[in-house]
Amino acid sequence: MPAAKRLFIGLMSGTSLDGIDCAIVDLSCDSPTLVAADCFALPDDLRRDILTLCANKQAPLAEVGRLDIELGRCFAKAASNTLASAGITADKIEAIGSHGQTVFHQPNSAAPFSLQLGDPNTIAERTGITTIADFRRRDMAAGGQGAPLAPLLHQHCCASASENRAIVNIGGIANITLLLANGAKMAFDTGPGNVLMDYWIAQHKDVRFDANGEWAEKGLVNEALLNELLNEPYLAQSAPKSTGRELFNGAWLHERLDAIAQKPHPQDVQATLLEFTAATLAGALNAGLGQGDVYLCGGGAHNKALLNRLQALMPQNTVATTTELGIDPDWLEAMAFAWMAQQTLDGIAVTTAPFTGAKTPVLLGGIYPCPTSTGMN
Repeated sequence: MPAAKRLFIGLMSGTSLDGIDCAIVDLSCDSPTLVAADCFALPDDLRRDILTLCANKQAPLAEVGRLDIELGRCFAKAASNTLASAGITADKIEAIGSHGQTVFHQPNSAAPFSLQLGDPNTIAERTGITTIADFRRRDMAAGGQGAPLAPLLHQHCCASASENRAIVNIGGIANITLLLANGAKMAFDTGPGNVLMDYWIAQHKDVRFDANGEWAEKGLVNEALLNELLNEPYLAQSAPKSTGRELFNGAWLHERLDAIAQKPHPQDVQATLLEFTAATLAGALNAGLGQGDVYLCGGGAHNKALLNRLQALMPQNTVATTTELGIDPDWLEAMAFAWMAQQTLDGIAVTTAPFTGAKTPVLLGGIYPCPTSTGMN
């Protein structure tokens, strides 16, 4: 007799702010099964206000509170709409794992912290489902970077005992998970994924992203700019390490442009930014993977020009997407937070040391219970 379903929801909004990913996942078996998924765009004015907060790194407390509640309402609506589309009632869901929206990430200060907005109290109250959130700060309290966390699921369902594999998540920031056949594993943020490319094309084409990398593909890489980008000290840091918009943003890019003698054509800047992402990924992968396959997920997995360039820089490896592993690349990160919610709800401390550097296994996230929710019965 098949095991009864254990349904969880994962909610994720990443550095690109291109929408809230919502995944309903059956976790009754060892391998997670995606039941339903959808992506919900943030309202334009809310997205603008969040980007302004991230860029300025300061705002009145009332504004931070407003954004926290409004994002919570958006996350709740995304969950409820996905349930309705799938014909699943809220009482069938054990818990929601909500990553929230990162607005500041500072892992290396004397008082390290990471701030995600999207009030979990609001999510729990509006959906009637126990909600687990604030995953990153417990890891930081245990001495970790708080990121990346999706590698916890990567190792659970993508590792192989016969071949080396790398899972590459390309969102606004890119991170890699190295899963070697001998059991060794490591993960870290390599640097920008889409964040700089998205910023630049928005400035010059008034669109949110470069579809398939078509604009970049028609430009020419500017070697002077590329060298300036590659001189960023973060790239030379050893793992564990994590980063975000706090470092890689429009102001950072303009500083590098100002440092070179001749300003490139905007399309050539876009081509150089794509090369920068590909080169930093390939450098990290070539240093740690050896022979093995590379599987992409996240929004950047759809950038054909980026995928092709990464393959050209890694001719000894096969570069594909996680579709080849039977996992939809669009939903893997949201699925990871559903899986983390299950671990926390079941009282299972997870070992994040290979990925974040935490000194002890940790129960990730705080639980915001709903008495009527399946997860609290």
